[in-house]
Formats: sequence, structure tokens, C-alpha cells
Amino acid sequence: MAYNLLVILGPTASGKTRVAVQVAGALGGEIISADSRQVYRSMDIGTGKDLQEYGSVPYHLIDIVDPGYEFNVFEFQRRFAESFRGIHARGHLPLLVGGTGMYLESVLGGYPLLEVPENLALRQELAAASNSALAARLKRVSPKLHNTTDLLDRQRLIRAIEIAEFQAAVEDVPPLPELSPLVFGIKWAREDLRRRITRRLKERLDHGLIEEVDRLHKNGNSWETLEFYGLEYRFVSLFLKGTLNRNDMFQKLNSAIHQLAKRQETWFRRMERRGISIHWVEGDKDPQGAILRELSHH
Repeated sequence: MAYNLLVILGPTASGKTRVAVQVAGALGGEIISADSRQVYRSMDIGTGKDLQEYGSVPYHLIDIVDPGYEFNVFEFQRRFAESFRGIHARGHLPLLVGGTGMYLESVLGGYPLLEVPENLALRQELAAASNSALAARLKRVSPKLHNTTDLLDRQRLIRAIEIAEFQAAVEDVPPLPELSPLVFGIKWAREDLRRRITRRLKERLDHGLIEEVDRLHKNGNSWETLEFYGLEYRFVSLFLKGTLNRNDMFQKLNSAIHQLAKRQETWFRRMERRGISIHWVEGDKDPQGAILRELSHH
């Protein structure tokens, strides 16, 4: 099978970056990150960027927006397409690498996402309408309405109209590139992965995670904003506010990361059920060698 995209996915702490860098170095590839938090500048330790691992391998979609910016799956999809086309134009192989299931699946599944902005003029127009009038308008513009819960809540009803009328007005949606992906997943025995997660968390705490969160807060990011950026920032924020002592912070954060890894593995299994073929390689048995050997057959 010919392929134009190599994907390396896996749960947190599975060693994706290290493996991907070695594979990219062997193939002359460039890495596109599929991580919903590594897009943010100044959030390095808590997001596990490990930029020193990349060496001379080019990477994309890391450190591209400031904290506080609302990056979303649509923007990821658009920026992935730009990076993908640029890498191919340079004659290199793109490697999509990460563990954010929604980002991975939005590309591999080819979801036709649309960025729908707020339409203030439309909202003012709809403000005086009754719920029944709003429901009738939504049914007119979207007669094959599947999510009938939109008809029960006024705010969701208005947003649904906004989305439906925007989509109806869009004539040319920029298509995703034609992809022929080859997908690899890195797996570990459950207890081995648990040990890796715990060891990595201790290392991050020892190497400045708390100081990173404190610095982000002092630079103007509210505690609420920081808690939005994932487990490390949420629990360290609680420690810095005095809500948790250090031991409780570590224990609760460690447990939450283990649960995250389970959710990621569940998402990957669902991707397989939806028809995305994932070639699994053992994390403790030369995964980069296994990937390169498999690629030699393609």
C-alpha cells in the first residue's frame, strides 16, 4: 500500500515523541504534532513538549499560539492541511504524532468541519422570536435535523440556527488533502505504563512544573484559565492556591493522568471500530525498529 502520511499515536507517557523523531530522522520526515496543548507557547513542562528530543527534525503545530487563545479542532484541521501540503511540497514525509484522539480522528476520518463565527446581527434578529418560531426556522433550514435537543434549549436553538444558516451559505468548503495514511500505535503493558506515568510526573515536578504554572499565573493567566489547560495545570494551580498540599496534589494528579491514559486507549479502540486500521507495536521492544521494518513492506 502506498502512503503519504505516517501516523504515530499512543497514550500519554508511551514515548511517542522519541519514537517519531527516530523514524522521521531515518525517513527524512517532518513531524506534525496532534496535541491539543502543545500548541501553546510557554507551556512546556506541563504539556511534555520535550523539544530537545527533536534535534534536527522539523516540527509543526507546537508553540503557535499564546495561552488564552481558544484553539479548537477546526483550526487544528486547517493548520494540519497547511503543514501537510508544505511538507509534501518540500519532498518530505509528514508524520502526524500525538495522543489527542479528537484531533487525530478529525484528520483520519476526514470530518468536514466548518468554523462558524457568531453572527451578532442574526442573534439580535432572533432575540424577539418565540421558541416555537425559532424551532420552525431551524427545521426549515435544516429539515433533516438529528439532534432534537437543540429544540428544547433557547441558547442551543439560536446557535443551531446560526450554524445551519452559515453552512447553507457556504458554497466552497476547503477540502482536506487526499490522505493515504499508515497508522502505528505504541502500546505498553498496563503496569509498565503506570510506572512510566508516575516516574515522568516526578521528573516534571523536580524540573520546574510548579514554577512554570506559577510563572504563567503571574504573567496574567487566571487560575480558571490554567485549570482549563489540563490536569497538570489544574492540580498544580490548586496546590499554589493552597487548596491541596503537595502530597495530595501529587497523588490526585498521578491518579488523574492514569485515568487519562485509559480514556485515550478507549478512544483509539473506538477509532479502530470505526475503520481506522492501527498497527500496534510494543513500546518496550524497539518500536521504531518495528515501524521501519513494517514500512519496508510498503
